[in-house]
Amino acid sequence: MTIHAPFPRLADPDLLRQQALIGGAWVDADGGATLAVTDPATGATLGSVPDITADQTRAAISAADAALALWRRRPSAERADLLMAWHDLMVAATEDLALILTLEQGKPLAEARAEIAYGASFVRWFAEEARRIEGQIIPAPTADRRILASREPVGVSAIITPWNFPNAMITRKVAPALAAGCTVVIKPSEFTPFSALALGVLALRAGIPAGVINIVTGLPTAIGAELTASATVRKLSFTGSTRVGAMLMGQCAPTVKRLSLELGGNAPFIIFDDADLDAAVDGLIAAKFRNGGQTCVCANRIFVQDGVHDAFVDRLSARVGAMRVGPGTNAASQIGPMINPAALDKIKAHVADALAQGATIAAQAPVPAGQYARPTVLIGATTAMALASEETFGPVAPIFRFTDEDAAIRDANATPFGLAAYFYTRDLSRAFRVAEALEFGMVGLNTGALSMATAPFGGIKQSGMGREGSRHGIEDYVEIKYMCMAGI
Repeated sequence: MTIHAPFPRLADPDLLRQQALIGGAWVDADGGATLAVTDPATGATLGSVPDITADQTRAAISAADAALALWRRRPSAERADLLMAWHDLMVAATEDLALILTLEQGKPLAEARAEIAYGASFVRWFAEEARRIEGQIIPAPTADRRILASREPVGVSAIITPWNFPNAMITRKVAPALAAGCTVVIKPSEFTPFSALALGVLALRAGIPAGVINIVTGLPTAIGAELTASATVRKLSFTGSTRVGAMLMGQCAPTVKRLSLELGGNAPFIIFDDADLDAAVDGLIAAKFRNGGQTCVCANRIFVQDGVHDAFVDRLSARVGAMRVGPGTNAASQIGPMINPAALDKIKAHVADALAQGATIAAQAPVPAGQYARPTVLIGATTAMALASEETFGPVAPIFRFTDEDAAIRDANATPFGLAAYFYTRDLSRAFRVAEALEFGMVGLNTGALSMATAPFGGIKQSGMGREGSRHGIEDYVEIKYMCMAGI
């Protein structure tokens, strides 16, 4: 069944599905239970998706398992060609995919288009990497032996994705899985399932066989329990909070699954007194306010050295105070709505806590009525405030003043998380020194944008394990098999 009425601007209305995809068939939930999907900008219901049951989740796992035997044996060049066909269909459908994403997630259309391009770039990258899954012949200790090492697909993989990047977080995981010869069961966020289902439509059109990609929609508890408990599922990849990631890790332990976890962050953004301030402001706008601050690599703590503190705050405040907030479908909007009322409440609580502990507001932008958070610059932030240790996940920029490099590094590292960090300096010695001292999986020097298909994305400490993107991204979906040949 297709949704038409809420999406009159779609050139291809069939991209909007309100059924799950299991074994190549579009299905409703057993019993007919559904979940409404709403537009965070208006609160209007866009449509609904099935609340898939535990039995149906097992059916999806079985469908992926049944498809695995043929898919893993398919020549890598053929898998690559199918992935490229999928990529081309995504690119051709950019406007429709972006509109679907904006309506269910809220981000401005310009950002949604950029996400579609970003998501498609992973499919292209791993289509190319599929042709380069190579083995080794290892020198043997004796003349009568040969040692061969080959890479084989892990098997059926569970993919659990968040609401903040509902297109790219799927392609970043699914593309390497398919390139390696794995089949997948995808559980998208219940807030943003339509983007995932549209990708499913395009995958079938591209000729990817039934059962290779399965998409189960609904509440996470029952579906997640089946995915983690199943011995058939050999790999789980999850992007989301550290709390949920740790829970999934525990649930996967009895079946000893391979895990990729991209979890919470608490990114520092350090501006040294020799920095190019205009470039630093541009970088912070990108790192802090993209998607309304609702990103895992979002700058959460901004450390500014004494010598440039006031000048930096003035420049940043002028930019933030002029930000335009509104529905993502409005071409003038730079920041859209927050995903739900709970997200907005957390942002307001962080600001209120900071103000109660002595912070002051340097700038705020106006917002319309509704589920919108005010872009805010706070000065006088301290490590005692909640926003210093918790992800705000919103457009709030707290400024921490510091005096020397050692203090900045110490405070930046004072977190159990280690996903992304950023710093600005024009001193080459400092650049290497600070980058090596920061305890984070990704470090941006003089840039606020880290994410690209060619680079390894992932964190350390409680920010997770494994890497997505780059040539390393496919390694989480392959096993190394060693064969010893004797008597030669």
